[in-house]
Amino acid sequence: MKRQKKKIVNRKNYILYTGIVLSALIVLVTIFAPFLEPHDPTKMELSQKFIAPCREFIFGTDHLGRDIFSRVIEGARVSLSIAATVVFFSAVLGVVLGMFSGYVGGATDMLIMRVVDVLLAFPTIIFALALSTMMGTGQTNLIIAITCIQWTRYARIARGETLMLKNAEYVEAAKSIGNNTVQILGKYIFPNVISKIIVLASLDIGTIILYCASLSFLGLGAQPPSPDWGVMISEGKDYMQYAPWLTLFPGLAIAFSALAFNMLGDGLRDLLDPRMKEVIRTD
Repeated sequence: MKRQKKKIVNRKNYILYTGIVLSALIVLVTIFAPFLEPHDPTKMELSQKFIAPCREFIFGTDHLGRDIFSRVIEGARVSLSIAATVVFFSAVLGVVLGMFSGYVGGATDMLIMRVVDVLLAFPTIIFALALSTMMGTGQTNLIIAITCIQWTRYARIARGETLMLKNAEYVEAAKSIGNNTVQILGKYIFPNVISKIIVLASLDIGTIILYCASLSFLGLGAQPPSPDWGVMISEGKDYMQYAPWLTLFPGLAIAFSALAFNMLGDGLRDLLDPRMKEVIRTD
């Protein structure tokens, strides 16, 4: 039993620590991008186009002579900033509406949850694609489009946790001493919800990076000459036969980022989920 327990704990720690290291690496790259880029990511040199990976151009150059390595690094800033913005606004909107819905109940709860159910009936990428098409291209519209459906995930989790906690003894005691709804939600319920929200947010970052790259590939997100990973793959798809590095390295960057944040989310879920702790304790 002790060996099994140790094995589960080691697996949990391995996933969490690996996710932290990889995610921290991506964040550091975005922060220090201007110092890591050997060339201007938007400067065009037609005399240097389609140079294969070499010592001077580690990832090669594209059809306009731009350094792909510099563009991949700069693309990390674009992708991570969009993902972080979407996660922040989705979490704030979803947690506020979800907690309020679960605590108040009645017609308010029914109305909010029916809206959530309707939005969740649509695949996220299809809904965001339709909304982006209606609003137009650009990073701002891309953020709005994804946020408009992504908040529902946070709302359902926040509502579920609130329903379990609103009749707890300490909440009833808080009511009896005169705390209003906002105080109860902020001081007594939200601290118990935040751990689940952190786990979901860390998992969502990798997913949203994939959504952003997909929509940018279709021309609905960041626009050229922005070094967005989706834009880079879209521009390089016509040259894949004789210059595969144009799409290979941006694709690897997307996969690496998604893997890093998914591992971080899985590790945090194992660490913060009480049910997982109970399983480990029982074994």
